[in-house]
Amino acid sequence: MTAEFLSLLCLGLCLGYEDEKKNEKPPKPSLHAWPSSVVEAESNVTLKCQAHSQNVTFVLRKVNDSGYKQEQSSAEKEAEFPFTDLKPKDAGRYFCAYKTAASHEWSESSEHLQLVVTDKHDELEAPSMKTDTRTIFVAIFSCISILLLFLSVFIIYRCSQHGSSSEESTKRTSHSKLPEQEAAEADLSNMERVSLSTADPQGVTYAELSTSALSEAASDTTQEPPGSREYAALKV
Repeated sequence: MTAEFLSLLCLGLCLGYEDEKKNEKPPKPSLHAWPSSVVEAESNVTLKCQAHSQNVTFVLRKVNDSGYKQEQSSAEKEAEFPFTDLKPKDAGRYFCAYKTAASHEWSESSEHLQLVVTDKHDELEAPSMKTDTRTIFVAIFSCISILLLFLSVFIIYRCSQHGSSSEESTKRTSHSKLPEQEAAEADLSNMERVSLSTADPQGVTYAELSTSALSEAASDTTQEPPGSREYAALKV
């Protein structure tokens, strides 16, 4: 009785473990594009989904497009989803998943892959747009450089003009002060002479008196008789 119970318990545990293993989600796969995720229109590209086990069923889906679905069974760990004659509508974000034969659950979704489909006309215009942008940048830089050069030359010219004008004003001031200094020196010399002449009023009086006496003596010699000359000489 006990042995039968233990066998049934072991069988139940094993069945439960297998069911749990079946319901367990496999790890998420990886998705990449070959030869590149950026391709030209009307060209071909292959999306490859790689799982962690063999004998699985892969599915490829597109973001924001619930109606898009591609399934593929593979005995290997990888499945290929080719795209031929690409159109702009084929561009978008893709992801994949897989499930094993023993599992009824799909794995976690892979990382999203962005597929870019470029137009040949856009590719031809891109270099010209880059060239135009570079030309505009060079032209703007040249204009700014020329403007700064003219501004620096103008500032230097203004500074030199200001220096020369200040020197000329200094020279004019010095030249205008010379006549005033000469006039002041002349007035000073005249004042010194006047002060010297007025310092001894008695001497000036004696000089004036002697001059007048000589003039009177000369007039007396012409008018008075000869006997009066001795008196005049004694008077002097």
